[in-house]
Amino acid sequence: MVNLMKIKTLIAVTLLCLGFAAAAQDRIVSQAYEVALSDFRAPATENGGAAFKECRNCARRIVRVTSGTRYAVNGQSLSLEKFREAISKADDRDEKSVTVLHHLESDTIVSIDVYI
Repeated sequence: MVNLMKIKTLIAVTLLCLGFAAAAQDRIVSQAYEVALSDFRAPATENGGAAFKECRNCARRIVRVTSGTRYAVNGQSLSLEKFREAISKADDRDEKSVTVLHHLESDTIVSIDVYI
């Protein structure tokens, strides 16, 4: 009888732990924003901040970038300097979109992708 109770308790504890592990994986760790290029300001340095507005009437957000932030134009990874140069030459900035991937826990930008 005692062994049966230990087995039932062990199974219950195991199922409870599995439930906590499954719930932890449903956490949102990153959020992507798609903004117009006209509402986006690229960081000046590798440890600076990128500024963007989620909508025309929204407040401007400034989120820190790191040396690990990835910059891409038309799917091609570039250095920050070449990225800034490429987006500065873009025409019709209201029609071009920028995807900013924001890591919520570290409050940093993981990647910035632009299609021009």
